[in-house]
Amino acid sequence: MFRDKKTPKYRKLYLDKQNAKISGVCAGVGDYFGLDPMVVRIVTVLIALFGGGLIILGYILLTIFLDAKPKDMFESKKESEFWKSVRTEPSNTVRDVRYKFRDIERRLRAAEAHVTSPQYNLHREINDLDR
Repeated sequence: MFRDKKTPKYRKLYLDKQNAKISGVCAGVGDYFGLDPMVVRIVTVLIALFGGGLIILGYILLTIFLDAKPKDMFESKKESEFWKSVRTEPSNTVRDVRYKFRDIERRLRAAEAHVTSPQYNLHREINDLDR
């Protein structure tokens, strides 16, 4: 989680400076877990008020050790949403990928059946006669 060079950039926890109120920790945590940053902020404040200063120490440490989220991390909003869903709901992502591959397989079989059919060969031979 902290400055790991082997971790892909979309799987790391970053400070979200673009949506930050103080340092971007709550916005980054919200983005990483697919939560609304305002909810994370409210929970953080409630824990700080009722749970003691440990959360404040954690907040300060995250501010120091986390990298800022690169502005060019994703090429599009769609790519950003895809990787967020991978982090928050990996089983749904696997299901979606399987569905897409099954659909591609079905379309490929239909194309192969069309190209190898006798009607396709007959149609091609008739078109060759017209030339």
